[in-house]
Amino acid sequence: MGPSQSEAPGPRLGTEGGEEEQDRPMGTTVSWMLPLLLVMPVEVRDSSDFHLAGDYLLGGLFTLHANVKGISHLNYMQVPRCKDYDVKVLGYNLMQAMRFAVEEINNDSRLLPGVSLGYEIVDVCYVTNNIQPVLYFLAKENFNLPIQQDYSSYEPRVVAVIGPDTSESVITVSNLLSLFLLPQITYSAISDEFRDNSRFPALFRTIPSGEHQIKAMIQLITHFGWNWVIVIASSDDYGRENSQLFNEKLEGQKICVAFQESLPVPLGNQTLLPSEKRRLQTIVDKIQNSSAKVVVVLSLDLALYDFFEEAISQNVAGYVWIASESWSIDPVIHGISRIQQIGTFLGISTQNIPIPGFSDFRVRRTPAGRPATDKKRSGPTCNQECDTCPDTLQSYSAILTRSGDRVAYNVYSAVYTVAHALHRLLGCNATSCAKDTVYPWKLLQEIRKVNFTLLGHRIYFDKNGDPPMGLEIIQWQWDEGHNPFERIAFYNPAQQNLSNVATNISWNTPNNSAPFSVCSNSCQQGQRKKPMGLHICCFECINCPAGTYLNQSDDYECQSCPQNEWSEEGDTHCFRRHLRFLEWREPATILVALLAGLGFLGTLGALAIFCAHFQTPVVRSAGGRMCFLMLTPLLVAYGAVPVYVGRPSVPTCLCRQVLFNLCFTVCMACITVRSFQIVCVFKMARRLPRAYSCWVRYRGPYVSVGLLALLKAAIVTANVLLTPTSLTVRYDPDDARVMMLNCNGHYGRALLLNTSLDLVLSVLGFGFSYMGKELPTNYNEAKFITLSMTFYFVSSVFLCTFMSVYQGVLVTIFDMAVTVVNLLGVSVGYFGPKCYMILFYPERNTAAYFNSVIQGYTMRKE
Repeated sequence: MGPSQSEAPGPRLGTEGGEEEQDRPMGTTVSWMLPLLLVMPVEVRDSSDFHLAGDYLLGGLFTLHANVKGISHLNYMQVPRCKDYDVKVLGYNLMQAMRFAVEEINNDSRLLPGVSLGYEIVDVCYVTNNIQPVLYFLAKENFNLPIQQDYSSYEPRVVAVIGPDTSESVITVSNLLSLFLLPQITYSAISDEFRDNSRFPALFRTIPSGEHQIKAMIQLITHFGWNWVIVIASSDDYGRENSQLFNEKLEGQKICVAFQESLPVPLGNQTLLPSEKRRLQTIVDKIQNSSAKVVVVLSLDLALYDFFEEAISQNVAGYVWIASESWSIDPVIHGISRIQQIGTFLGISTQNIPIPGFSDFRVRRTPAGRPATDKKRSGPTCNQECDTCPDTLQSYSAILTRSGDRVAYNVYSAVYTVAHALHRLLGCNATSCAKDTVYPWKLLQEIRKVNFTLLGHRIYFDKNGDPPMGLEIIQWQWDEGHNPFERIAFYNPAQQNLSNVATNISWNTPNNSAPFSVCSNSCQQGQRKKPMGLHICCFECINCPAGTYLNQSDDYECQSCPQNEWSEEGDTHCFRRHLRFLEWREPATILVALLAGLGFLGTLGALAIFCAHFQTPVVRSAGGRMCFLMLTPLLVAYGAVPVYVGRPSVPTCLCRQVLFNLCFTVCMACITVRSFQIVCVFKMARRLPRAYSCWVRYRGPYVSVGLLALLKAAIVTANVLLTPTSLTVRYDPDDARVMMLNCNGHYGRALLLNTSLDLVLSVLGFGFSYMGKELPTNYNEAKFITLSMTFYFVSSVFLCTFMSVYQGVLVTIFDMAVTVVNLLGVSVGYFGPKCYMILFYPERNTAAYFNSVIQGYTMRKE
């Protein structure tokens, strides 16, 4: 951190006491190495393009040469000769922007009146030449950099440094400049490392950080619905850092990287090796074999020329290439032959802010000489020459003019930032400034405070040294007369959002539609994603099963519906089930109720007939008083049929379980006992007279019926006590939208237990009636009892079986129908024939007729 104005300390080198003695060997080494680097004999041409005398000098570091010809030899003890490399057009264009800004400030009487700015510009030739220019800037006019303890009063050659361009170079330069708190403003280095004020206390930049570039890329990818991308990064610090940042920012964005590859970067003294050439071929092959159609290229321009040449040679086509800011507006790559055939080029770039007059200045030739001046001036150093730069720039003048002033404005605003800070530091008024000695650490404090408007845009730095500049999304065009880097969207770093996205983008596709780059198509509503492999963007769409739905917050798991709700397969929400129960308006209910009503009336009629003909032989042979014990429970059972209709409740469920079962058991017991009694009279009375006498004396029929009724009452009571009486909800298997209230969860089991005694009685009744099939006709009831008992047995077994495999809404109607039909079987099967004989054959309802039938049976037996 810089010192405060009150204390006014400067940067220090060396220590006090014992530590100073320990550091003396290093100091000695530095003292003899610095002059060696600074005064090393090199060929220098005095060109006013690179230096301008002034009261205060600015240092400029630009990459004027970068591409490798492969003819230079790098000697680590010599400063490299940048002119042996290819000219970098953009670098020279940025250098011209610095020169233009300085001359414009010198001609402006409002800013630094009476003070002239000068500059010293050095070619850093990519990352090769960084140390020598810094030492040149820090040294005094005699090329000496003294070793001293306190540098707070040290006056270097320049008051501030503009540049360099790459993050790797900026780190190298800043590590030296920070020791002197010499202000440094870079115009294109985006590394997020520069936000660390403890490491880079004197560093500022006029370009948004790499984090904003990556966020703009991700929002661009998201906007067009792409989620399957390829990442190509250069194998240098720039590529590694930005690819890592890109992958970090992808977390939670639902964007996947199909694969990531690194491009070989040519070194300063060699071209691509055969192995690197094969590496490029492999990368291009991999791109063509991938289903991803969007390629994010995070690389410096130096590594891209051979890569795109290889892509063109392999006829790559139909891809979207997203360029990082390092090459998004590079006119040389833009001018590669047939590069437009490989796809659509989108890129991230700084804002295009036109600089009035710069287009003409850019191509203006500098006079061969300049009159002598008494202003502050230094002797030239190496790499301050570029004979071919003006001619090369002239050939690209048209494309640079149409593309606008983007990074050039970054350089332009950096120079103006230093000028405004100097204006404040020198206490300038409207007419003059105090030409005091400017120490770097004081100027640094003023740069932190700058806040001014330049060409309609505010210039200031936040706590991290970053500017409030936005980013533009540009598209490459090749139409004659059009902007080769046309803006299609804008990214605001403050709001971190993409806006003003153009709709008329020219896609390099057959139908001019945006390329499709997704690993898997989006699932339809109600479908969950089943991951395929390691990428979240690759999945299989599967319908959510019935009873589940897909919550918007989770695309991979279907959630179960809440209780009493349901969903069909593939639904996105659940719906409430409809409570279903037997209602009176339903046809099936009406039919069964009608049968029950007829049965009730028929049973009531039979009771009336039997009362009226109580003393007749037919009534007495049917059981006499026991007939009324049978008819009364039948009437009660018929009357209990309505409990099956309507919304179930605990009382109605108890009636179903208790009332019908007790009533029907009494009927079954009477029929069984009556059948047994007839067999006893005709077949067992003679064989077992004493047993038959006891049976008659102790009212065996009634005692038997009573005991059976008590047994049935005990079974029903135990069943009610052991099974819960609370209602349970069941769901119709045929219609998931329907739910039913059941009497209890074990209703089918309870029904089977309750009918077990009745089934036994039906079997016994059938057996006794079969034994009496040879009895006199008036007493032979085998046919009727067999019919009733067989029907009851079959219907009861069917109902229990049906309820064990089916739990739908039909259970209740079947239960009710079987109950009514069984009652009708007793009413019609047992009492129907007897009423028919009483009403239509009265001559057979006489004692004489019955006696004659019995005599005939006796005679046949003898």
